[in-house]
Amino acid sequence: MKKYIIIILTAMIFSCSGDFLEIYPETTLNEGNFYKSQEEFILLANGCYVPMRDYEKDLHWVLAELISDNTSFQYNIRTGEAVRGVIDQFIITSDNRGYANFWDLSYNGITRCNKLLNEIERPGVTWQNVAFKDRSAGEAYFLRALYYFNLVRQFGGVPLVVAPITAQEAVNIGRSSEQEIYQNIISDLNQAISHFSNATGVKENGRANEHAARSLLGKVHLTIGNDNEAEVNLKAVIDANVYSLLPNYEDLFNPSNPDFKETIFSIQYSENNRELSNRYIFMFAPWSSEGQITNRPNINMIAAGWNMPTRDLIEAFEEGDLRKNTSIKNWTGEDWDGEIREIQYCGKYKPPVSAPDDRCGDNLPILRYSDVLLMYAEVLNKLGRTGEAISYVKMVRDRAGLTNSIDGLSGGELENLIAKERQVEFCFENHRWYDLKRTGKAVETMSQHGVREKALKPFLFATSFDVTPNKLLAPIPAEQILINRITQNPGY
Repeated sequence: MKKYIIIILTAMIFSCSGDFLEIYPETTLNEGNFYKSQEEFILLANGCYVPMRDYEKDLHWVLAELISDNTSFQYNIRTGEAVRGVIDQFIITSDNRGYANFWDLSYNGITRCNKLLNEIERPGVTWQNVAFKDRSAGEAYFLRALYYFNLVRQFGGVPLVVAPITAQEAVNIGRSSEQEIYQNIISDLNQAISHFSNATGVKENGRANEHAARSLLGKVHLTIGNDNEAEVNLKAVIDANVYSLLPNYEDLFNPSNPDFKETIFSIQYSENNRELSNRYIFMFAPWSSEGQITNRPNINMIAAGWNMPTRDLIEAFEEGDLRKNTSIKNWTGEDWDGEIREIQYCGKYKPPVSAPDDRCGDNLPILRYSDVLLMYAEVLNKLGRTGEAISYVKMVRDRAGLTNSIDGLSGGELENLIAKERQVEFCFENHRWYDLKRTGKAVETMSQHGVREKALKPFLFATSFDVTPNKLLAPIPAEQILINRITQNPGY
């Protein structure tokens, strides 16, 4: 039987720990099992997070940050530019494994969510506390919505699968329209909100909750231009008075003390074992720095040098912006061509605290309260309430030490300022490419960025930064065209 990658999950992989940070190492539950207990459904819910954990640490930053004007890579003739480097330069093809792996993991996660939602209403399940049923269902709806949100922002319309299906059924599922995907995302998030509202007594740090679902719903509505709906949902998160800005921006990125005050939802990592950890600093530090940045000279850095700040990002920070020193660090040493230079690299993610090897425990923020504030300001400005919007931008800027007055800005000026604020506030957090696309600035910004990059970096391909409108959507992976008969996006 052929392997139908978009749908079929050959093994359901979960764990059995009450601590969300320790839901792994994973044990296997057979896909054909019927789940009868509360504990088994908690394990099913835990497993829904797994593919997202995996693609965030290895793939999503390539497709959402490296491809933007925020970051690039340190040239390394020994490792070349296949998969990642070509995406950074907009040399994008349907056989690039980065897109294929992202697709596979996304549908792996969707399959897990579908499995849980299909099983959870089956008669005969024993619940000691029905609130766990609502929490598990809310998690599945939220995560399925987030998987599809990232898919539709990357590829446009994709196959919409909301129930377990057979391999033969998978072959006959074509692409749904972007509108249909967004309608399902909105429906899933409303379902998640409803279920989470009945599960307030069993909240756990690190898990999705009602506020995460509302924040994501606000972002979805903002993305597709439903400004009134975005305003309602984002305001609900603000009015809940559950989250607030940390006084110190740097504290958001302390792996020893994960933040749950400003961070609404994040992907959880830990140094405890290989599966649960990430390797961010070992990929993002200059490869020529050896162990000087990572504090682990025993770890080979030959494959590092990725997601490094561009001059465009560095110059986007205003004078006195306290976020810059947290986000961007400097190291002086030998560069790719043997010259000694000061090299900038991502400072948000840290070396291991106690692990003796390359296991890192930095959580990756997906939704932060500052994101809600800036999105709310953006929506208010679009609705003609510019004066009201300014106060929410000030909250973010004040924390960054930028106290110069922005009162009296016009709607257009505030729009530009919010875009700049989002660029620096969320750099290295996989927002920039999506922000450029939804605001209609991607082709212009990336074309201009390409001119500057090619002038600075003689090692870039001559065909780099041919930024055409069709490249706003990623190519459907070639194997999906071949095996599952899915139509390709234009231009590929």
